Amino acid sequence: MIASPTFAAGLPKAELHVHHVGSATPRIVAELAARHPGSAVPVDPEELAKYFVFTDFAKFIEIYLTVVDLIRTPDDVRFLTYEVARDMAGQNIRYAELTVTPYTSLLRGIAPEGFCEAIEDARVTAEKEFGVVLRWAFDIPGEEGLPGAEETLRIATQLRPDGLISFGLGGPEIGVPRPQFKPYFDAARAAGLRSVPHAGETTGPDTIWDAIRVLGAERIGHGTSAMQDPALVDHLGETGIVLEVCPTSNLATQMVPAYELHPVKAMVDAGLTVTINSDDPPMFGTTLSNEYAVAARLLGLDDAGLAALAKTAARVSFAPDEVKAALVAEIDEYVANGSDVAGK
Repeated sequence: MIASPTFAAGLPKAELHVHHVGSATPRIVAELAARHPGSAVPVDPEELAKYFVFTDFAKFIEIYLTVVDLIRTPDDVRFLTYEVARDMAGQNIRYAELTVTPYTSLLRGIAPEGFCEAIEDARVTAEKEFGVVLRWAFDIPGEEGLPGAEETLRIATQLRPDGLISFGLGGPEIGVPRPQFKPYFDAARAAGLRSVPHAGETTGPDTIWDAIRVLGAERIGHGTSAMQDPALVDHLGETGIVLEVCPTSNLATQMVPAYELHPVKAMVDAGLTVTINSDDPPMFGTTLSNEYAVAARLLGLDDAGLAALAKTAARVSFAPDEVKAALVAEIDEYVANGSDVAGK
């Protein structure tokens, strides 16, 4: 029997591909918009739902950046981070690696020191109050080119907040070649940060190859086009490089025309290591719990199968070993004792 949405909702989970600003719910965005009148972003949550409708990936980026424009002070950063953690706790997310883009906040007048202090204060407080363990992936906004890369690296290596564990690359792929960022990824990796660039979301397998060969990727953000190249599929299978798959995101940005045509099943059938993620959940009208329910349907997973998928995310995360072990144990306990809860 396919795992139910109720079971998926109650399942303890880890999220490995989710954006900091992109996690702002209509409630959070409305509060930020009210703080800064005159923004293009509607204050009313119902109007926000209409606002978050995308015709393509470029339109998504445009709307995303209008939300970024609402984050203008360290207090805004702290509010956003803390409230995102609160919402995660409501989904039984125990651990999350948020993709954070400090450079876009720097461009809007927030000093890097204030930015890092704000996310760290929210992280520590949220872990105490909600039990959600947060870690950061600082990513280069690809549309900002090498100046954005230079400053992101400087903030990551010189300020280095305690929660920072990885270094990424986001934004548009088309017209933003990955090899130009090699020196910055080399330096980040030398400083002990893990490599987690986006690749193969809006472009073909060559971008994924560049992420692996040039940027040293340990996990690939999206990797939607991977199945188009048999040699790449073999390489991913042999090395265990993880694909951070975000099904509803790919539909919302029209990278995939329908759930049934999403390559996630082919990825799993080929033996690739896959995690399920929400990317920018409120903007795409989803949650991580919903993405797990979608995965159960697309992959034909029962309760045990969906729990195994959740345990994979825990194991391939960059969480401390004790956090991984605790989450895996909690998932096992939920499967053993949660069937009555899931059925209610």
